[in-house]
Amino acid sequence: MRNYKVFTNLEKEEQWLSDLTKQGIRLEKKTWLGYKFRRDQPEAATIKMDYRTFKRASDFEDYRALFEDSGWEHISGTKNSGFQYFRKADTDGSKEIFSDVDSKAIRYKRLSDLWALLACVYAIVMFSLIRSESIDPGAIFNPKLLYYTPGLWELEGEAFWRSFLFETPFAVFRGLMWLFFPVVVIATLYCAFKLKNQYNRMKEGDLRI
Repeated sequence: MRNYKVFTNLEKEEQWLSDLTKQGIRLEKKTWLGYKFRRDQPEAATIKMDYRTFKRASDFEDYRALFEDSGWEHISGTKNSGFQYFRKADTDGSKEIFSDVDSKAIRYKRLSDLWALLACVYAIVMFSLIRSESIDPGAIFNPKLLYYTPGLWELEGEAFWRSFLFETPFAVFRGLMWLFFPVVVIATLYCAFKLKNQYNRMKEGDLRI
């Protein structure tokens, strides 16, 4: 059972996952764009998350052990995945996995840096494709550039419509491919900005994010 969802508010994500657990839908694994669940018995459990990567496997194991000693079961995440998910496995454990606001807020800073890095990577790829003329940005303002049939726009009558209709699906595909990179760059920059804004608000003491 899979669900594809993207959050920029970690508290809302935690609440969503906790509510699903109470409905008997238990998180098995977090992927980049979604979640893998399995059916289980309904459980009044609390799900919390962190974002952190580790250079050494031993550091990751120490990190997991630290939380498990406080009553939190690590349910998803690897040394390099960044996203770490915990379930309240001990009724005597703390209801929070962070001891202070700074530790809780820094998750947003790490995620903001990640999205900003992805935006830079996609921007570099996009400009490289433009420079190599694999992408023609002028097609945004002149869609005729998406059609490669020689002399297409000089043709008339049946010859024009036959060639035009034949190539239009390919032109639409090219247009969508060329739009992919600017759309992704804008989307990742938006996520980075939103996460950084939430980090700043939490640092300033506004917990209503």
